[in-house]
Amino acid sequence: MSGSFTGGFGSGSRGFGAGFPVDGIFQAMDQLKSSFDQRVGTRMGRGDVRAAVLALLAEQPMHGYQIIREISDRSGGAWKPSAGSVYPTLQLLTDEGLISAEESNGRKTYSLTEDGRIEADVAGEKPAPWETPGLKNSGRVSALPKAGMELAHAASQVGSIGSPEQVQQAVDVLDDARRKLYAILAQD
Repeated sequence: MSGSFTGGFGSGSRGFGAGFPVDGIFQAMDQLKSSFDQRVGTRMGRGDVRAAVLALLAEQPMHGYQIIREISDRSGGAWKPSAGSVYPTLQLLTDEGLISAEESNGRKTYSLTEDGRIEADVAGEKPAPWETPGLKNSGRVSALPKAGMELAHAASQVGSIGSPEQVQQAVDVLDDARRKLYAILAQD
């Protein structure tokens, strides 16, 4: 991250708790969250969602959420398609006659039709979209911003509802974490 947080977040041995107003904690956490909010990793295209859906349904019938979760798992978390990309793709594939949907317990389970199996076999000659070179490596990179956002959220909660003693404990934990992160960079 370039620049530093205003109000002395993590500066010197004070940390952001000593003499740091609660509003400053929120400001610092918002800045931290903003720095991690930038999209890291690979953005996949529409054709990749289509190919992924066909590849997964070639293995077994699934419902939409299973497809989203399976893509995320297989890409090591680097690619988690949104429901806004998966469900329209499922509808399009249904309209094209490549998949069919069966509703059970309020949930649609999708499976390939004969035409869908032919299309999946042709697409299966290429690597699956989650096997894109570099995608898994970008997942390792994107795990850090996610962890940073979760840390910022937790620190913000302690700052807003914690007692002064709890806020000081959180400051100590964050100061220790900062030192440990720099120690990682200092390793050979």
